[in-house]
Amino acid sequence: MNLTDEQKADIAALRATPAQTLRATSEGMERHLYEPKPVLDHGFVRVIDYMGDDTAITQAARVSYGRGTKSVSNDEGLIRYLMRHWHSTPFEMCELKLHVKLPVFVARQWIRHRTANVNEYSARYSILDREFYIPAQDSLAAQSTTNNQGRGDTLQGAEAERVLNYLRDDAMRAYDHYEEMISTEGQQGLARELARMNLPANIYTQWYWKVDLHNLLHFLRLRADSHAQYEIRVYADAICEMVKDWVPFAYRAFEDYRMGGENLSAAALDCIKRMLAGEDVTQETSGMSKGEWREFQAMLD
Repeated sequence: MNLTDEQKADIAALRATPAQTLRATSEGMERHLYEPKPVLDHGFVRVIDYMGDDTAITQAARVSYGRGTKSVSNDEGLIRYLMRHWHSTPFEMCELKLHVKLPVFVARQWIRHRTANVNEYSARYSILDREFYIPAQDSLAAQSTTNNQGRGDTLQGAEAERVLNYLRDDAMRAYDHYEEMISTEGQQGLARELARMNLPANIYTQWYWKVDLHNLLHFLRLRADSHAQYEIRVYADAICEMVKDWVPFAYRAFEDYRMGGENLSAAALDCIKRMLAGEDVTQETSGMSKGEWREFQAMLD
């Protein structure tokens, strides 16, 4: 992660001047404010602002005035009830604004979550830095033979070195040409908005991303999952650590019911009941397709 001296000074200044407020704050999230958390080789994620805490969720659910007379244990129990029964609106009362630096190909996957407010660094007006994501060797993998959008075995030895050289050399060559094409003093050159089209998808971009807690947890459920692509999963993992400190009750419920739980179809639930009754259930007698049965078996293992 590369921060300029100006960025470091700005972060230090922001953290050195706390602001007095009457609004609810989260002690856990205050520790994260402004601090960049390194991700990948040049990326980071940092909290710029947040609104609400666990109490904001329960307050919205009860539509009460202030904290009321409910105990902490009742608050956690209510949050678990809301999570268990898929009540989304109370979780929308909390919001988080992040500053993220990430490779363009990760950003294009991330932006598919169309439930946030996003403002991205503009390569029409500014010149992108010479920073590219180059995977560590243990992250280089062949195409999976069973999953069209997944990875297989890790590349080794000369094959891994060959691929890494291509990634480095092609990225640097593309950036050299990008610089040469751009308009400079004494050279008409090409407009920045056109020159950028020659840049590779592993160049880094930055954006501000603001989202409510309900939609953030949906993002984390998908992107912090072990099946998610590694390069976006590490960002989700970093955000998970922040959310855990921000809304601990909500995050524990999220871990239990979303990350650690399973949703069962009517057919799957029927199979479990039959198995508990002693019946030997097979794919042929389950009422499930082969794919559903394979996932069902994996859930039980």
